[in-house]
Amino acid sequence: MLIRRERQGEAEAIRAIAAAAFRAAEHSAPPVESGGDPGEATLISWLRADPAWIPELSLVAFDDDEIIGHVVATRAHVDSAPALGIGPVSVIPEQQGAGIGSALMHAVLGAADARGETLVGLLGEPRFYSRFGFVPASATAVASPETAWGDYFQIRTLSDYDGQGGTFRYAGPFDRF
Repeated sequence: MLIRRERQGEAEAIRAIAAAAFRAAEHSAPPVESGGDPGEATLISWLRADPAWIPELSLVAFDDDEIIGHVVATRAHVDSAPALGIGPVSVIPEQQGAGIGSALMHAVLGAADARGETLVGLLGEPRFYSRFGFVPASATAVASPETAWGDYFQIRTLSDYDGQGGTFRYAGPFDRF
């Protein structure tokens, strides 16, 4: 397996992976269109068309000439300071549990740190994401965009973090749900 940047022409394959991955997920965003793909698949398309899109942080897991996973980090903010929002993270259902999602997370966090980013936020299962250094935002100086998310909204600081606090705000397309 290789992890690399998304290439031109791979958007539809990435959307199909996200749709398949989230179709069977216990918690997923509702379809934007009746009977359509889970909202996470549409969200990736919306993010790709938004100024918050950072091409260097749209990564795919690639094996045997096939994309089998995807992660994206987009521009977010903590008050007015730049930050990153991670998600969706998608792995084809038949490969889930094989470490592909973990490899994608390590890769995107490493790439974000190498870019000089300061912190990342995500909404996800604390038991899973704590292995990557994420902690509930409630234990930090960063406030969740939605208090109802509780410990599911998590923060991970990177090497250039300077202690900034405030309210986390995802890229605009996240607000469409």
